[in-house]
Amino acid sequence: MLKRLIPLAIIAVGVVGFMILKATRPEPAEVAATERSWRVEIQRVEPASRAPVLSLYGEVVAPDQQTITATLAGRVAQRPVSEGMVVQQGDLLLALDEADTRPALAQARAQVADLEAQTRSEQVRYSNDQVSLKSERAILANARRQFERIESLVERNLASRENLEVATDALVRAELTISARTRAIQEHPARLQSTEARLAQAMATLASTERDIERATVLAPFDGVVTGIQVAVGDQVSRNEPLFSVYPNHGMEVRARVPQAFQAELMAAVEKGDVLTAESAQGHEFVLERFAGLSDPAGTEVVLALQGEPGVLRPGALLALSLNRPARAQAVAVPFTALYGADSVYLMTGQGRMKRVEVERIGEAQSDNGERWLLIAGEQLTPGAPVIITHLPNAVTGLKVELAVAAGDPSL
Repeated sequence: MLKRLIPLAIIAVGVVGFMILKATRPEPAEVAATERSWRVEIQRVEPASRAPVLSLYGEVVAPDQQTITATLAGRVAQRPVSEGMVVQQGDLLLALDEADTRPALAQARAQVADLEAQTRSEQVRYSNDQVSLKSERAILANARRQFERIESLVERNLASRENLEVATDALVRAELTISARTRAIQEHPARLQSTEARLAQAMATLASTERDIERATVLAPFDGVVTGIQVAVGDQVSRNEPLFSVYPNHGMEVRARVPQAFQAELMAAVEKGDVLTAESAQGHEFVLERFAGLSDPAGTEVVLALQGEPGVLRPGALLALSLNRPARAQAVAVPFTALYGADSVYLMTGQGRMKRVEVERIGEAQSDNGERWLLIAGEQLTPGAPVIITHLPNAVTGLKVELAVAAGDPSL
């Protein structure tokens, strides 16, 4: 019996001990729930007039590049220049062999001399015709009197019919001679005009030949660079065959395509006479001069003229430019980290909460140190308003934040 009570007593002692320990345990401290805050940086709003920049990619072109062609057929006698050589105005670039050019000049001169002689001959012929006409009229009058005398004698049977026929033939021949001479004198102006016209044509051909022969010795038309050489010394070239090209050191342009979204803005600025400049990473400066005459759905090309020396620029190179668009008033420059979505930023309220506001995205701007900033504008971006520039993935209106470091304003 006693053995059966021992286990029950042990259990009872354990229960009593557990109740005592539970009753004498210390009370845990109460934990109050606290809201978590996020550390952010802010930037004070300073609206000002700022020019957004537009990134463009264009091709360098030389609009005044000239293609030199052969003015005459012949063999290349001299070509002292090479690809990429810098030349000065008046330098010899290429010369054709004179043995191929002299015959053409001699032929043109001979044709002029021949027609000049024909013109003088026509003048002499006209003078002789006028003199001959006087004599032939006297002969005609004489033949008519002879005919009338013979006719009178025949009527009186004092002369034969044969004598009358001879007198008639002499009169007819005299009349025909007068008619032919008169026609020759009347045709003189037309013959002279025809000869003078052919002479003028020959003189024009001579002048053209002399010009072509002069151009067969090609001199540099300006200070520039030779490119696109297609012939060597000894090559036989034909008339109007391209030989090489040369472009000037100055006057280079860049043709870059502008998206349709910015086309109206830039066109309006050009029409008003605003000077819009662009810069390349290499330090070259360009000025927007005009738009191309044709467009396509992707946009329209603009023509930007190089200012200053070209340096290492060469036609055909692809160049990245930053074009300064027309300045916008009340624009605010912020880091890209401040933007949420396409058109929103957050302000920090006086209670340390985030407040979402919609803004207009104007474009990009460039600081003095070359860093890219975002230009925005909005009614709630008042001077001094704190814009949160720390990008939070869980950003939402009302989220509690606390100031970490006040960011400096960009120098734009």
